Amino acid sequence: MVHPIAEANEYSPFGTLTPDDFYARHSVTHHSEFVINPRGLKLFTQWWIPQPPTNLIGILAVVHGYTGESSWLIQLTSVYFAKAGFATCAIDHQGHGFSDGLIAHIPDINPVVDDCITFFESFRSRFDPSLPSFLYSESLGGAIALYITLRRTLPWNGLVLNGAMCGISDKFKPPWPLEHFLSIAAAIIPTWRVVPTRGSIPDVSFKEEWKRKLAIASPKRTLARPRASTALELLRICRELQGRYEEVDVPFLVVHGGDDVVCDSGCVEELYARAKSKDKTLKIYDGMWHQLVGESDESVELVFGDILEWLRKRATVDGAS
Repeated sequence: MVHPIAEANEYSPFGTLTPDDFYARHSVTHHSEFVINPRGLKLFTQWWIPQPPTNLIGILAVVHGYTGESSWLIQLTSVYFAKAGFATCAIDHQGHGFSDGLIAHIPDINPVVDDCITFFESFRSRFDPSLPSFLYSESLGGAIALYITLRRTLPWNGLVLNGAMCGISDKFKPPWPLEHFLSIAAAIIPTWRVVPTRGSIPDVSFKEEWKRKLAIASPKRTLARPRASTALELLRICRELQGRYEEVDVPFLVVHGGDDVVCDSGCVEELYARAKSKDKTLKIYDGMWHQLVGESDESVELVFGDILEWLRKRATVDGAS
């Protein structure tokens, strides 16, 4: 099954189609709504459901990454999974996409995890409880998805970690000694965009130039420097998760670019080695970058074909049990 990124162009994820025509072409329905979280922020949520004759085989919750959103490139991946038979949902984190909040500001990951759990559990409640449920995540979304499973609220049948942020690469971190002064900067002016990185995220994430242009074309994407307290929190998240790898027991698939200079592939290799999950798979793709959807068409089909095969196999087994 071909990933919908093949129909996009550098200006729109839908190519020359309108969103409605795009959904109809892929035989999925699309709906969205805003929800209010306990902090009074209006959060954007949306979902995609396969149309007959495609049978519903599972539920998939999509978790986007830092500076990402659910309505641009990752929406194409959501449609890809919905078309394959998964009722798929996503939420824009605070300060991202169409959700309220200071742009790209996450000084504390825990409320963001709470927001995801609340919406995902609400979405799951709309369907037959016998349907297996999975998490699909990218970059920072991988860390959030791990936190979701570690909270152990509702059980999950599997987790896909695509370019997961279990550790920020030294090739992308702020140069020394600025990293060591983050706590001071965050305490004084937490929203200060003081943190330089070694290149913008799209520039070092998308190998195909036209896909990089498409990512930047999103009206909701920021290319500004990370805020001090956000950068400090991202580093803290990595340290904390690395100390909890042995607690991870959910079935999971790791897909990661071998040349990812944003999120360190060594950290997901360590997760794979230390996690106590009995069902775990690690795939490192040589030469690929952080955003695997940003690779050549042939590489995209390889990676997402692997992901879909992994999900389908577990949806069939778990749904039949």
